Formats: sequence, C-alpha cells, structure tokens
Amino acid sequence: MLHARLIVLGLLLWLPSAAMAQPSSAQPKTAGKEFRDCADVCPRMVRLPGGTYQMGAIPVGSERHNIQPVHAVTLGPFDIGKYEVTRGEYAAFVKDSGRPAGGNCETISPKTEILTHEASATWQTPGFAQTDRDPVVCVSWEDAKAYVAWLSKKTGKHYRLLSESEWEYAARAGTTTHYWWGEDPSVKCKYANGADLSAKQQYKTWVRASACDDGFAHTAPVGSFPANAFGLHDMVGNVWEWVEDCYADDYVPQPRDGAPYTGGDCKDRVNRGGSWYNGMDGMRPASRDNTDPTDHANKVGFRVARDD
Repeated sequence: MLHARLIVLGLLLWLPSAAMAQPSSAQPKTAGKEFRDCADVCPRMVRLPGGTYQMGAIPVGSERHNIQPVHAVTLGPFDIGKYEVTRGEYAAFVKDSGRPAGGNCETISPKTEILTHEASATWQTPGFAQTDRDPVVCVSWEDAKAYVAWLSKKTGKHYRLLSESEWEYAARAGTTTHYWWGEDPSVKCKYANGADLSAKQQYKTWVRASACDDGFAHTAPVGSFPANAFGLHDMVGNVWEWVEDCYADDYVPQPRDGAPYTGGDCKDRVNRGGSWYNGMDGMRPASRDNTDPTDHANKVGFRVARDD
C-alpha cells in the first residue's frame, strides 16, 4: 500500500500541472493504477494523468532534425499499455481472427550483418528465438491496426494506437533530460535494451554497440528493465513502436492537443522508441523514425492505448 501511495505521489511531483480528472465511467480510474479488460490475452494497461509538456528536442550529434520545432502539447488523461504487445498476446489475436502471418520481414543477414528482407520471415520466425513474453515483431502498421480493432470488439472498449505526442509524453514521464533516466549514456544497459556487447558478440561489425552489456542480443521479455515514473516498461529500446500518425519531416503541422497527425500523403507512418538494434541515437524519447505501413521488420512492434 505504501509503495502504491509513493507512485501516485511521484506522479504528482513529476507533473504538477497534471489534470487528475476522472472519466465518466461507473468505475473511476486512478492515475497510475494498472488494470486489464480480460484475463490472459488482454494487455495490462496503466492510466496516465493529463498534462502539458514540451515535445521534441534540439538535435545532438548525428540525430535527425525531424524532432523540431520544440513545442508545447496539452493532453487529457488516457490509458496505455504497461508493456509492448507480446508475442503471446498477438498469437491469441491471430488464432481468433485468422490474420495471415505475413512474410518478407526485414531481418539481419548473417553474412553482411545488415538489414534485408527475408521472404520466409514472419512474426513467428523473426530470425531469432523469442518467448511468448517477448514483444511481437515483424508486424506492420496495418497488422497493429487489425489487432486493436479485434481487441476493441473482444472487450467492448475502444482500443487504438497511441498518437505520437501521447507516446512521447508517456516516454518522458515528466522528465526533460536527454534520456528518461537522466543525462548519462553510459548507464543505458541498466535501463533499456539496445545494441550492446551481447549484440556485438553476434554482429562483429556493429560500431553502434554500447560498451556495456544488457544481456540481450535481440528482444528481451517485456518488463526486463525498470519502469519509468509512469510505471511503463521499454518505452525506449527493445522494439520500435508503431503509432497512429502519418510522418512529416518536422513538427510544424503537428497537433498541439495530443491528437495524431493524419495529414500529408501518409505514405509513411511513425515509429517511436528505438530497439535492440539501435545505439544511443535511438534511446532518446525525442527520437523518431518513419516506415511504410505495410512493411515488416524484426525490430518493430507496437503498444496500445485505450479510450473510455
């Protein structure tokens, strides 16, 4: 009980302007409280308070300039997956819906140690061993959208993908530092699964690998690393996460109210969070990438959001 009280107090300290408003449901939710809409196959969710934060950052070193301009976003409370959607959770969806496994997933060639599309690679065979607690990979944005539609139908609740601004708000968890754990990149292996010495043992040519060892060459079971101040795991590292937004080269057209950006030609959708494949440039909450929504890669998965 004391631990739970400290978590809630911590949220208030991180976000003094946060609006701890209750939704209009019969069972009011408390910010920071974990819940689940069905046993076994439904993701574990966490209620986040609303608030205002500064989205984006000044690029450092080789970072892309697509994280500007820095701007204020104000959003209301919402529900978010405590973890990335797991392989086991996705398998339940596939079994129930008959969703095709896909194929042509982008994996790492053992000869060249660079990413290449492999016709036989799917979420079931992503090029490395996984448990049902690992985040599902080799799923497209379209697969992720099909999953949230299925989950909505199953539970009678409105599940969806996060908007890009919701994602960054959740990843920062009230922090303004370079990384969510602070400014020191040397302690990355304690907090996130990225390219490291374990990966370097397998991929000898990788120069992006950090000089520390997080114990995982590829994906790690969700929750293997500490949660941020919002109680969320793997917001950076492990796998890139699909969000709802269409990609734009900068934040000029980005909504300031937490809604997704759906303008432009939408030929690419946004990924956030970095992965086991990335060095420190992918570990920053501000970092973003863009991918064709039909593409599959073994470094990309997703996380869900839920509306009341």
